[in-house]
Amino acid sequence: MSDFEKNPLQDLDHWEDDLLKRYPEPEVKAKEDYRNYVDSERQNTVREFYRLNHKYQTYDFVKEKEAEFLQFNKRKMSIWEAVDFLNTLVDDSDPDTDLDQFQHLLQTSEAIRADGHPDWFVLTGFLHDLGKVLCLFGEPQWAVVGDTFPVGCKHSDKIVYPEFFEDNPDSKDERYNTKYGVYEANCGLDNVKMSWGHDEYIYQIMKDYLPEEGLYMLRYHSFYPQHRENAYDHLMSKHDHEMFKWVDKFNPYDLYSKVPTPPDARALKPYYEDLAAKYLPDVLAF
Repeated sequence: MSDFEKNPLQDLDHWEDDLLKRYPEPEVKAKEDYRNYVDSERQNTVREFYRLNHKYQTYDFVKEKEAEFLQFNKRKMSIWEAVDFLNTLVDDSDPDTDLDQFQHLLQTSEAIRADGHPDWFVLTGFLHDLGKVLCLFGEPQWAVVGDTFPVGCKHSDKIVYPEFFEDNPDSKDERYNTKYGVYEANCGLDNVKMSWGHDEYIYQIMKDYLPEEGLYMLRYHSFYPQHRENAYDHLMSKHDHEMFKWVDKFNPYDLYSKVPTPPDARALKPYYEDLAAKYLPDVLAF
């Protein structure tokens, strides 16, 4: 696989730019003001990103990645070491912000805190993108970010660029190309394999430490085919629908909290050190 196939996006945030274009919020900064790229060039890279994502995210691929990464034997780090590690992903070509990853995470979590939500919700906002360290373990972009979707069943036409699933071998496999595929009606998302990426990875790392509501936010915050398009009601349980109320609460903070004014990271860090210590061990296995 070529370097371009591994990393078709100039910056991981271009995926989020595309989300803003697809799901604009009328009462926030206009989507066209977020970045100053030539739309056709950016759109071409986003299309190529999704072509690769939809081609390679198969049921077997997800099982392989689970076997590889859910041993948590890549690196042991504190939260702060993980944030510093993630900071190496900062791309100087990004015209929208000079913020490092710590400041970007703070923008999400501080917006949540300003609205008076519980402290575990604030911490969830701070943690939600830490799974992007997968890129630093050699994973291609299309296996780290992107809208997530179930594998092992028919691909919904509500998924972005559904035509690209034509090249996915599961679309021609009778085990996987029916409405329910390997699943049963309303079996619950905990029994469904999602396309591999930073959502599932950070969920698996944090699943013993945060309330269930926060874990749903981590695990499904990129599952736009469901929480924006309701494309997978047939797999969701009643409990999933109740928990997705929290995913819906989280989503605007994820998409719309990026602003040019940097948070005062030095002043805020003691609060987040205390908050992390309340819920998390000193060292986590990645």
